[in-house]
Amino acid sequence: MNALLIAGVLLSLIALLALVFLVIVPPARRVAVQRRLAPGEEYVSPLTKATDKTVETIEAVMSRRDRTLFGEERLELAGIRMTPSAFVLVVFSMASVLALLGVILGFGSWAAVFWGVVFALLAPLIAHVYLTVRTAGRRAKFADQLDDTLTLVSGNLRAGHGLTQAIDSVARYADPPTSEEFSRIVNEVRIGRDLDVALANTAARMESADFDWAAQAIAVNRETGGNLAETLQRTAATIRERNQIRRQVKALSAEGRLSAIILIALPIVVFAFVVVVRPEYLAPFFETLLGWLALAVAVLLMIVGTVWMVFAVRVKF
Repeated sequence: MNALLIAGVLLSLIALLALVFLVIVPPARRVAVQRRLAPGEEYVSPLTKATDKTVETIEAVMSRRDRTLFGEERLELAGIRMTPSAFVLVVFSMASVLALLGVILGFGSWAAVFWGVVFALLAPLIAHVYLTVRTAGRRAKFADQLDDTLTLVSGNLRAGHGLTQAIDSVARYADPPTSEEFSRIVNEVRIGRDLDVALANTAARMESADFDWAAQAIAVNRETGGNLAETLQRTAATIRERNQIRRQVKALSAEGRLSAIILIALPIVVFAFVVVVRPEYLAPFFETLLGWLALAVAVLLMIVGTVWMVFAVRVKF
């Protein structure tokens, strides 16, 4: 109740300030920024300067480490077109907002600092899960497009194009993420990397055993010769059949995966709901040693149950 009252007072003060300074006593008219700048000069706001300085500082810190949690390669795998420093700044901003939310939930008690720290630590965890989900989705989409990709390469080879030209055609006309990965292959070949190595690296990046087979078939054909178009056509047909079986297995296991998600999320959602609506119900858990032990055991059991269900509903193919 105290937190709601204080929040209402703050919102009322903000509304009063906006009414006074923007409506009753509006600021004097000023000359537009574009008219005060010399020809060719670009206006940079103080907020942009502060943001650029922050990004430079983050880049300087991250450059001292060989591997980072949100590195450039991982962002690229997830299909996020941001620099690592900019993404870290976004995560830090989200942590600040979550920390403020935690302090508001625990306002008026010693638990405010605890919830602020806990909510702030959720930001990198949420970002990690977000990148993992996007990367998995991008790899799955690449695998689904692979049979059409090999068919397109085979068609270009039958039309008389070379292998490099066929790969460049896929990079131009295929849908992402296939077009993005094949563009990477083309660029690596242009700077001197062997085509076989570039294809193998792409298969490893996308964790695609099917594309690894295609890369090995291309490598063997380049050494021994033969009808590469026919080989890729047969490989595409095999991959198409494997994708059909994979989709069928995914459909049959959908009920189990959905049940696992509900069973994992339900205790967390109910706990968060009770904390917001009736925090006094859960107060004994945070006021006694026995309560803290019960929470620790509950978290441990949740982790064990989550891992158990994840492995139970995962179908290897």
